[in-house]
Amino acid sequence: MQKLVIIGAGMASGRAIEHLLEAAPGAFDITLFNAEPRGNYNRIMLSPVLSGEKTYEEIVTHDADWYEANGVTCRFGEKVVEVDRARKVVVGEKGEVPYDQLIFATGSNAFIIPMPGHDLPGVVTFRDLEDTGAMIEAAGKPGSRAVVIGGGLLGLEAAAALRLRGMDVTVLHIATHLMERQLDPAAGYLLKKDLERRGINVILEAQSKEIVGNGRAEQVNLADGTELPCDIVVMAVGIRPAVSLAQECGLACGRAIEVDAQMRTSDPSVFALGECVEFEGNLFGLVAPLYDQAKVLAATLTGGEATFAMRELSTKLKVTGCDLFSAGDFAEGEGREDIVFRDPARGVYKRLVIENDTLVGAVMYGDTADGNWFFGLIKDGEDISDIRETLIFGPGFLGGDTADPLSAVAALPPEAEICGCNGVCKGDIVAAIDGGATDLGALRATTKASASCGTCTGLVEQVLAVTLGDGFQMPTAQPICGCCDLTHEDVRRLIKSQELKSQEAVWQELGWKTLNGCHVCRPAVNYYLLADWPIEYQDDPQSRFVNERNHANIQKDGTYSVMPRMWGGMTDAAELRAIADAAEKYGAAVKVTGGQRIDLLGITKEDLPHIWRDLNEAGMVSGHAYSKGLRTVKTCVGSDWCRFGTQDSTGLGIKLEKLLWGSWTPHKVKLGVSGCPRNCAEATCKDVGIVCVDSGYQISVAGAAGMEVKETEPLATVKTEDEVLEWTVAFIQLYREGAKYLDRPYKWVAKVGLNWIVEHLSDADTRRALNARFELSQSVYRTDPWAAEVAKSERYTPLADLTLEAAE
Repeated sequence: MQKLVIIGAGMASGRAIEHLLEAAPGAFDITLFNAEPRGNYNRIMLSPVLSGEKTYEEIVTHDADWYEANGVTCRFGEKVVEVDRARKVVVGEKGEVPYDQLIFATGSNAFIIPMPGHDLPGVVTFRDLEDTGAMIEAAGKPGSRAVVIGGGLLGLEAAAALRLRGMDVTVLHIATHLMERQLDPAAGYLLKKDLERRGINVILEAQSKEIVGNGRAEQVNLADGTELPCDIVVMAVGIRPAVSLAQECGLACGRAIEVDAQMRTSDPSVFALGECVEFEGNLFGLVAPLYDQAKVLAATLTGGEATFAMRELSTKLKVTGCDLFSAGDFAEGEGREDIVFRDPARGVYKRLVIENDTLVGAVMYGDTADGNWFFGLIKDGEDISDIRETLIFGPGFLGGDTADPLSAVAALPPEAEICGCNGVCKGDIVAAIDGGATDLGALRATTKASASCGTCTGLVEQVLAVTLGDGFQMPTAQPICGCCDLTHEDVRRLIKSQELKSQEAVWQELGWKTLNGCHVCRPAVNYYLLADWPIEYQDDPQSRFVNERNHANIQKDGTYSVMPRMWGGMTDAAELRAIADAAEKYGAAVKVTGGQRIDLLGITKEDLPHIWRDLNEAGMVSGHAYSKGLRTVKTCVGSDWCRFGTQDSTGLGIKLEKLLWGSWTPHKVKLGVSGCPRNCAEATCKDVGIVCVDSGYQISVAGAAGMEVKETEPLATVKTEDEVLEWTVAFIQLYREGAKYLDRPYKWVAKVGLNWIVEHLSDADTRRALNARFELSQSVYRTDPWAAEVAKSERYTPLADLTLEAAE
């Protein structure tokens, strides 16, 4: 068994290990070094992690179990300090490892502009999980601002993600248009316009002069005198191959580690791949050629024959709603001709560059569906003279069925590339489908198509649809309702990123098909606006469900139930007398609820304001039993009365209820506080549960005891009541800001992952920021609706019959 040592656990080396294990299982004793304290994850998808659309766990390519199952010895969090080629030894910080074959996969380092202040805390790059975490932390502070230096792919993805996080973002770019290496000026203009529409400020031809601040970055100054205050500066101006270790051990290096077509360096026992290599004068920064290199290197190490060759590459931007595609050479030149299509109303621009009757370049913005077909023409160098007149309209036109959206995919030849990252063509996917891979997950597992950046997912699904015909149903994300094509998640993001602060703005800017929404979407949009803009937006009672409109629960006979709040389940004689009097006066049935309160049933709509007045005069407020908000905080008697009680669970429950009452949430929220592990308050099946123990308090979340029964999951263990309050409010605010409307906390936690929530809330500054945003919202909306109705009772008229259906 050969000893194989690999330096660097990135995407290129990860793919190489996969090929080696497949081609020659058991042939290599693999030791994997990585300076990061973790293994291979999909760095391409750091942008969705930064925006909050994905979690780190979702982008892990190889976890600890995978490495263990495949016998890979992991030296993570350990830097290599020396390579002794004479002794064939790699020297790590924790000891030496001998090798028979060695692979350099050291990747690249982000380039930092050496301007004054570049080394201040708060200046980050966008290369790894630590950079991403630093930006997420900065975005968690209310009113925070970011300056992104660099208008290329990475910089714009960072800017868009931070804007989705709610930051005020400015992009500085030194060129005359964005992404000048991939886009021509016209497409660059459309991209700038789209980003500005999302609330991102773009400054072109920007000369950054210095970064200033007292102990950390606080402002970026430009050469023209412009001053840009900020909380974080993101440098995204390029990368440099990480070659210092290779240079120190004497390998031949130019701009990077020089390799031949078999990925061999100047030492026959040492190989290299990825962003740290130079091949025929070329450097590499996109994943597609790195995966090609991995395949070639695996073949070389296992005695096969393979040759690495340069190939044409295409570019896409991973920013939701900004559809762009670029491939080939679109520079102007003698003998070149352009075919241009513009549709300003739809924001569509297409430009094809033709030379000697072949397509040499393509730039598209707004409509990129035919990008892969054009890319195939560029790579093949096919004569297009016979189809020149209709070329700009794509393969669908050539197929004669422009009405069928799948006709373009059907017209693609088997060799057409579908997944650029992994070099998967249409023929590979069709073969896998014929072999039984009949859904997206199976195709990813067998071909890796759409498994990297994900931008080809739609195209892969279309190949499935074309191949399977009636046997395939295209999976689609469900829109919020029939009024639009956007999902709940899309609407939440766009309301924040585009700063939409009224329902009218949502209907207009997001392309609603109806004038004022419907009974399905209006409550959701009303909540999202309320949650994101508590100061600027005013709650619309007409966009609430019938129960929330009437501040009581409608019953099957058309009467209502009224439930006053009993803080922590505690009451007294005066409150009980008031309830008894009200029950007698209005002929109500009386029911003790599971949430330790008393429900008055059978109240007519006409009597609602009168019973509210009577209960208000006794000092009682609405229990919000009808609301998408805090319902109850169930408690046991705790240490005051119970011989097993460890803490004052009743007192803590009252504090929590008084802190949280009146808050609107995506769905109802129930809490429980048990004074000891005997758990008499049933805290372990609540949305938030607190169990008191001798040493403090155990906080758990995401329980359920309705149509689904689920035990809570541990969030944190703390020592004081103040910490309980802080953690609980932070969790609820995080849920308020991120969950889909009508998703209970347990459903939201299942989507985002408890690990992400724990990691997010473990930061004290983040918890404080979430508490501050919750308090801001409460300062506007924590009022008793019954008291408000009583105050205007003299001009009271019965509430109108409502068309919104109850969601309970």
